[in-house]
Amino acid sequence: MRIAVLNGPNLNLLGIREPELYGSDSLEDIESSVRDRARSEGVEILWHQTNHEGEFVDLVQGLRGNVAGALVNAAGFTHTSLAIRDAFLAVRVPFVEVHLSNIFAREPERRHSLLADIAVGIVSGFGSLGYLLAFDAMVAHVKSREG
Repeated sequence: MRIAVLNGPNLNLLGIREPELYGSDSLEDIESSVRDRARSEGVEILWHQTNHEGEFVDLVQGLRGNVAGALVNAAGFTHTSLAIRDAFLAVRVPFVEVHLSNIFAREPERRHSLLADIAVGIVSGFGSLGYLLAFDAMVAHVKSREG
């Protein structure tokens, strides 16, 4: 099984960017923990981070036929990008939306996700642990569909 992890803008600054909100783990720390979990489950991880919306769309389009599912932290694009939403609708790859902070307890403009209704589920507010929770959920979802 292969699962992609797509990370959006400013997540490359984790560990130094507002640690009181996002925690002290770097994106590399999170990647390492997800890869360790994946290895123990026999899952291959494809990991990406971009600050560019068009590149994010290209990454989503590249999922079709290449992965069983994805973990998606679209960061600020979550609230603004119809292009990313449309890409997910086109490729029809199941994904779990993941956020480090609880977006529903933040500013009003962050409380709406353009991806939530097309995601398998959402993990929000558990810091870096959220990636592992989302990974476990995605693996369980894929296995349940395989029968």
